[in-house]
Amino acid sequence: MSPKQQRGEATAAQVLDCALDLYEARGEAGLTLGAITSASGVSAGSVYHHFGSLQGVVLALAQSWLGRLLDDLGAALEEVDDARDGVHALVRAYLRFVQLNPGAARLMHSVAADREIDAHARRIRGAQEARLAPLAAWLHARQSSGELVDLPLPVLESLILGPVTAVARRWLSLGDVDLAEAERAMADRIWRSVGR
Repeated sequence: MSPKQQRGEATAAQVLDCALDLYEARGEAGLTLGAITSASGVSAGSVYHHFGSLQGVVLALAQSWLGRLLDDLGAALEEVDDARDGVHALVRAYLRFVQLNPGAARLMHSVAADREIDAHARRIRGAQEARLAPLAAWLHARQSSGELVDLPLPVLESLILGPVTAVARRWLSLGDVDLAEAERAMADRIWRSVGR
């Protein structure tokens, strides 16, 4: 990588770090181009060059943290032997990620991120394909072995991760959920809906 490319990557990373700090401190309303340029010392032109717009910053930040979450989910599956333990590991890894990274998780689950992710869903899915592949392969292998119900993979993925996402969103917005209790209760119920 050339020095110019290294500087470009460092600038982009600096913008994303500052954007997350601003989001954590001030919420969506505080995440403005002016606030990012002021906090990061990066010019507006540079932000536009790297991200295209403020919405591009939000999208890049959400994608970056989504990638980290998917890495954690993939790693959780590497440590289990059967489908039941895998479902439990996915629930535990997702909720642990949210608890350890509440600011990033709040942004990932925000209306602003949802709007950008919906607008670019196919591109994002393609960009995350390498990280999604281990999850898809694990689900397919467990279906082939007869441990998981025979449903289309997107449906199976939604049955496992959808309830966890909903609980994470509630915890992030209202804080009225005990995540340890939710993990215990949800993992068994999710398993009963997808296991054989």
